[in-house]
Formats: sequence, C-alpha cells, structure tokens
Amino acid sequence: MSLRFASLGSGSRGNALLVEADDTLLMIDCGLPRRTLEERLEALGRGPRDVAAILVTHEHGDHARGLAAFSSRYAIPVWLTPGTGGAIPGLTHRHALNCHRGWSIGAVSVEPFPVPHDAREPCQFVFAANGRRLGILTDTGHVTPTILERLDGCDALALECNHDLDALMSGRYPESVKARVASRYGHLNNAQSAALLENVAHRGLQWVVGLHLSEQNNSPGAVERALAPLGAGERWRLELATQDAPLAWVEVE
Repeated sequence: MSLRFASLGSGSRGNALLVEADDTLLMIDCGLPRRTLEERLEALGRGPRDVAAILVTHEHGDHARGLAAFSSRYAIPVWLTPGTGGAIPGLTHRHALNCHRGWSIGAVSVEPFPVPHDAREPCQFVFAANGRRLGILTDTGHVTPTILERLDGCDALALECNHDLDALMSGRYPESVKARVASRYGHLNNAQSAALLENVAHRGLQWVVGLHLSEQNNSPGAVERALAPLGAGERWRLELATQDAPLAWVEVE
C-alpha cells in the first residue's frame, strides 16, 4: 500500500477523514457522533482501535463534536495547535503541533500549514508516504501563497468546495451568515477552488476529491461544472464526498 484516504462524512453537519499508509491509520477531524464514526469505520474495513492518532484542523463543532468522546473511549492521541486545544476543553491524550513544523506518525509524514479561517489557530495538512503526497484543504476563506506552496506537486488533493457564490447570495441564510461564509475567513466557493486547482494541478496529479459541500448552497453538479473543465477524466479523476455516507478508499498509486 502506498497511500490512500477516505471520507467518513463531509459537510456542515460533520467532518472526518481517514489517511492510511502501510500500518498507520490517521483520522483528520472528528466532527461526527461516536457511534456514527464507529459504523462508518466498519463500513471501510477498519475499527476505532486501528486509528493511531487524530489530527484536528480547528475547534468548530462540525470538525470536533465527537472528539472528546471518541478519543477518550479508545485512548487515541490527539494532535492540534495550542489555539485549537485551548478552545476544546476536557481532552485527554492531547499533543500540541506547530503548524509551521512537520513530523511523522508511523509511516506517514505530516506537514501542517496555517490557513485563514475564523477559528483560534486553524491549520490544514499535507500527508506523505512511500513517495506520494496528499494535500487536504477545507475551512479556508481565501487562498494564500503558503497554501499554494504546500499543495504544489501533490499526487492527490482533497479540496473544499463549500458553496456556489450565486446560490449562497440568493439563498435563505441571514445576511450576516452569508457575509461570514463568503468572507476572507470563511469558506472557499467553487470558483475559488477551481482557481486553486488550476494553479497547482500538474502532470502527476491523480485525484481531486471535493469536500465540505454545502447542502443548502451547492450541488454536485455545480462543483463538477467548476472543476471538470480543468482535466477531470483526462488528467485526473474527480470524486465528491458526501455528508451521510462514507466515500470509499481512494488509492494514490
């Protein structure tokens, strides 16, 4: 096995993602209820006790709601920035990460990087193993030079495609929520994700997986229309994670 990943669920009601290489299984974010996590791990052929560590991007409930219960029940180490850790009380087995410094957990090298989002000290990750790199980016209001640098050259990308801007602005959200989502510290829309992809896509890119699609302000069709013209089906393969079911393992070869 070189490197693979799978979404346990992705959207405004809860997020969790798996990354695996050799005998190391990592969970990124833990925003689903404990029983849901257990069921979806089982659906992918894994169990809670297989998880070597949980890495948390930020403290918002859709990324950390199930963290305390799941990590304490199975004594799983939790890695998060000091700012994020200060916003999530009651965690055991916690470890502080520096979002400017990488380290390794088992067979996987972890490269965190800071992102602009309305949280205490948010970060995202690039994971590397066996000569392959996976970049993960969600909950980001705009694309920075650091983000472009870190995601450049990845063999697979899991990218936030939170909303279609027109759908958001014409939708039912209160104006204050629309402003927050569309702000420079909110979430990436489809056009922003497409522009990011256009900047970092390269000949070796194998997969693009869309994450964190809004059920109110986006649709799979809108995401596909934004991303597919950049090479889906010809240069790389496109998948979209959903909220209510796991996405099967994506193999980075």
